[in-house]
Amino acid sequence: MASVGCGLFAGFRVLGQFSGHVPHVLRYHGRHREFYVATAVGRSVHTYNVKRLGIVAVSNALPQDITCLAADRMLIFASYDNVLHAFARNKEVVHTYEGHKARIHLLQPFGDHVISVDVDNVLIVWDTQSEEQYLEVNFDKATFAVSAVLHPSTYLNKILLGSEQGSLQLWNIRSNKLLYSFPGWHFAVTALEQAPAVDVVAVGLVSGHIIIHNIKFDETLMKFQQDWGPITAISFRTDGHPVMAAGSPIGHIALWDLEEKKLMCQMQDAHSTAIAGMSFVPGEPLLITNGADNAIQVWIFDGPGGTGRVLRSRMGHSAPPTKIRYHGQNGEQILSAGQDGTLQSFSTVHEKFNKSLGRGSINKKKSKKKGLKLDTMALPPITVFASEVAHQSDWDGIVACHQGYITCTTWNYQKTSMGAHKLKPEEFSKHKPIDVYATAVDITSCGNFAVIGLSTGQVDVYNMQSGIHRGRYGKERAHEGAIRGVAVDGLNQLTITAGSEGLIKFWKFKTKDLVYSTDLPCVPSGILLHRDSGILGIAFDDFSISVLDIETRKIVRTFSGHHGRINDMTFSPDGRWLITSSMDCSIKTWDLPSGCLIDCFLVDSAAVSLTMSPTGDFLASAHVDDLGIYLWSNRSLYSLVSLRPLSADYVPSMVARPTTCPVEDVDEAGDEETCDEMIEYVSPEQLGLQLVTLSSLPESRWKNLLSLDIIKKKNKPREPPKVPKSAPFFIPTVSGLIPHYVTPREENDTQSKVISLGVLAQKSDFFICLEEALRTNEYAAPLNLLKSLGPSNIEIELRCLAPEGGGSMEVMLSFLRMIGMMLNKKYNFELAQAYLALFLKLHLKILSSEPNLLEEISRLSTQLEETWIHLRTLFNQSLCVLTYMKSVLL
Repeated sequence: MASVGCGLFAGFRVLGQFSGHVPHVLRYHGRHREFYVATAVGRSVHTYNVKRLGIVAVSNALPQDITCLAADRMLIFASYDNVLHAFARNKEVVHTYEGHKARIHLLQPFGDHVISVDVDNVLIVWDTQSEEQYLEVNFDKATFAVSAVLHPSTYLNKILLGSEQGSLQLWNIRSNKLLYSFPGWHFAVTALEQAPAVDVVAVGLVSGHIIIHNIKFDETLMKFQQDWGPITAISFRTDGHPVMAAGSPIGHIALWDLEEKKLMCQMQDAHSTAIAGMSFVPGEPLLITNGADNAIQVWIFDGPGGTGRVLRSRMGHSAPPTKIRYHGQNGEQILSAGQDGTLQSFSTVHEKFNKSLGRGSINKKKSKKKGLKLDTMALPPITVFASEVAHQSDWDGIVACHQGYITCTTWNYQKTSMGAHKLKPEEFSKHKPIDVYATAVDITSCGNFAVIGLSTGQVDVYNMQSGIHRGRYGKERAHEGAIRGVAVDGLNQLTITAGSEGLIKFWKFKTKDLVYSTDLPCVPSGILLHRDSGILGIAFDDFSISVLDIETRKIVRTFSGHHGRINDMTFSPDGRWLITSSMDCSIKTWDLPSGCLIDCFLVDSAAVSLTMSPTGDFLASAHVDDLGIYLWSNRSLYSLVSLRPLSADYVPSMVARPTTCPVEDVDEAGDEETCDEMIEYVSPEQLGLQLVTLSSLPESRWKNLLSLDIIKKKNKPREPPKVPKSAPFFIPTVSGLIPHYVTPREENDTQSKVISLGVLAQKSDFFICLEEALRTNEYAAPLNLLKSLGPSNIEIELRCLAPEGGGSMEVMLSFLRMIGMMLNKKYNFELAQAYLALFLKLHLKILSSEPNLLEEISRLSTQLEETWIHLRTLFNQSLCVLTYMKSVLL
């Protein structure tokens, strides 16, 4: 959802969310002749095509997370709490069914009706179109607690209900009668599925048994058992192979041969969590599965032995991300490390470009043999990592620290796998130390070296290509306390380290010599370097932030305002903004040049990691107990956003996190009109009395006034213009800078060949304005009129000021006073020079013979000289400072 108000960032979309714990729904679109699978992700329904597993639609968000999902030929039914909604066209809610008193946990489409069952054992049959209750049946929870529902094929108006007590009941919905009761198998029913054969259903029990039962004769045909716990899902293959698939709570899938009545094969670790939903595509050897591990997979059965392989998949983190960073300079890939131990890459362009770099492992070969559940070689989750695109095609370009682990691993982005090297100090190569682990890491901009800080205070340098140890900062260790952050500048000249004892140190990168050390006001919790500008952001344990210039090695800015531990920081690409996230659920943007807070908003879950796109278009965030990566668009790139400092009593607003569907800012114009802070700034004509201000007119309007006679000679036509034989139709216009159409009355007047003597004696508008200004001493009107004229018209107006041109000495005096007013107020400075130069060129003889005009000219000369001396002094000062800054060695 887009942010409300005048914030700098607006919610755009979320990445990396594909599935939840709710079973998926498989649908067939008759007109498209294609299968679609719908999954519930949070409060929305995602629809994917099975052919490419590409997302085709995202529904509008419901008020709460979806807990149950079902679909018929036209609608998708989704429920939350005790409310049931129906989506049309995979997008908008068209029907709402309200009547349950408890949470709905079972749904079953039933022709023109839909059946819903809540946890209080109330079954309601709804009319799909009218939204009215057709039937309501209450069951006794002690004797028959409904746990599964199925509409048997070809059984008109009948449904089969399974119970937690183990018994089954067949009901006629139309007559509201119990037709038959099956005694069951003394275990709770967890799944019911229609077999390809009529009258036959599969019953999954909590004990792990699967019963293939004929409900027409109440006869058990075959019985299977799985040792992995309750049956979570059942599906039958319908492409000619008699195979049944059954899911388990630990992510394994069993394939049973129904002809030979035996287990055909196992697909272990298909998901890292329980199999939520499972369905074979009708008539095809494709199995679709989804689980709470945020994965949806399409398996194809085309190999020997009947086992399946992954054909297509969409998966994100199965546990919340811990650290995210943009990879590369194009702003299209985000690297994310999660608590599930995996390192993944999410594309901001399209999901097909997503990559999974896998899980960290001590020994990959042994890990593959043991499987996902019993893997003792798996490394802990990644806490910090650094990446660089330089030389990533030649060797590993990512280095990562693991939680509580001393060894740092390298990763290869091109090969999408864990790298070849494991970096740790040589003294720990034979034995594993206790309570010694890597805490900070950075990689140089050239991609050749990795700098790793340990909890003991040691800082080591390794070569990324060979993995060889290349040196250590300090004699034994760089700091007395644990390393809280390391950074290398863009030219590999300086290495900056921060320790928990409250010191920040600068080292020569090549020689490992200490250059400078300074005390910090508090214990740092992390540092972040903006290499292009040489600005270092430091977060402290007292929830404050400082900005340090690595050239002067001084703290230039200090910010305070967070009320919780600062989780992460990121700079804007130009280094102007520092964006921070804290455990107080706020995300704040600090403007470094002004040293002010310019944006702040709250989210419902604290952001654990932030990263800003290298192109500046998106801010990405990862949140506590959330699997997604949220993108926030930078509104300053496409709309008018106030960057004024926020007041001390500013109360940030809560902003809803975006959904998978991109949000369009359709109401931004209305928001800008109602926003109090968004007042358009109108620059005054004169900023200060001591400043000399130029006009905003183009140079062509004033620069060539003294050369008009030369321009006219150059532009003089060689021969008179010829009248075309058939001139095209043109609407007659009046010439000028702003041409306007001739009115019919004016057109008729111009056709007369008799010249009136009154026309010759007519005064121009500029002449009249100068006469009025002589009385009122207000020269703004004649100046504005003169600024609207072109060079030729300006020359004509100034020529007409002389007595021989129809003017007078009083009007010439008024013009000189107008120039004096412009010099006094020091605005339109270049126009005053150009107009006065042309006036002197045209009327120099008259000025020398008139004492009043001479007195005014001498006064103007004094003003011009004083103004120029002032300007020349300022120019010389600026040139002196500029020359010093260019020559001095800083």
